[in-house]
Amino acid sequence: MQLSGIIAISGRPGLFKVIAQSKNSVIVESMIDKKRFPAYATERISTLDDISVFTYDEDVKLTDIFAKMLELYPTEAPSHKADMKELEAALAQFLPNWDQDRVYPSDVRKLFQWFNLLLKAGSFEAAAKEETAAAKEVKAPKAETTKKKAPSAAPAAKAAKPAAPKKPTAVKTGSSRGK
Repeated sequence: MQLSGIIAISGRPGLFKVIAQSKNSVIVESMIDKKRFPAYATERISTLDDISVFTYDEDVKLTDIFAKMLELYPTEAPSHKADMKELEAALAQFLPNWDQDRVYPSDVRKLFQWFNLLLKAGSFEAAAKEETAAAKEVKAPKAETTKKKAPSAAPAAKAAKPAAPKKPTAVKTGSSRGK
């Protein structure tokens, strides 16, 4: 599952899709209301590919968790506003060894909220189409051509000349008042 280009910004609700980069910010589009705005470097930005959940064995990537959730909940997961015990029981179905001391209840709610948001936006469908297309390319044997390429008569590439160093600007001395 590929979720590159989707980010979470601390202090802002929901998820955002990276649209473009500007000089000192990133232009993002909200996945909730499709509004675009700049996200500056001073904001805490996390990509979904980099986020992991603590378990007793080793950390599990969020993309792997979403893949397991998609198998279990193909249409919609429990709402993030549901009772916390219900959400923890649902989390234990697809991630039984999650660390209950280090994963906060707000993180569990965020997990279900982000999953439902990505499901509504159709991000999982797009990722599934890309994966099936990549799998077809791997399985299909490449057709080999029997044509021989003619030797190219291109001249050897000349070595690039290094740029000439810039001359220092002249330093003026003396006062310019008297002129």
